[in-house]
Amino acid sequence: MPREKTPTIPTVRKRAPRKSVAADETNAAVTRFVDPEQRSALIAEAAFFRAEGRGFAPGNELEDWLAAESEVDSKLMSAESGPRV
Repeated sequence: MPREKTPTIPTVRKRAPRKSVAADETNAAVTRFVDPEQRSALIAEAAFFRAEGRGFAPGNELEDWLAAESEVDSKLMSAESGPRV
């Protein structure tokens, strides 16, 4: 006598929640290439805030610029490599 097939129950797969459009646009903006002029502007802004933080005392402009350059490059590289999990 042939064996009867066991009725199969369809499996229901849960979908991951959809990302909002704003989150997708933000991720795209962060990972986008930054041209040299934009990079320079970001560094100048960061250097300005460093100088402001020390009361614009003269004599540390180069240190401000180099620290800002390092900070901006670090942020750009971490954004390029993607989010950390």
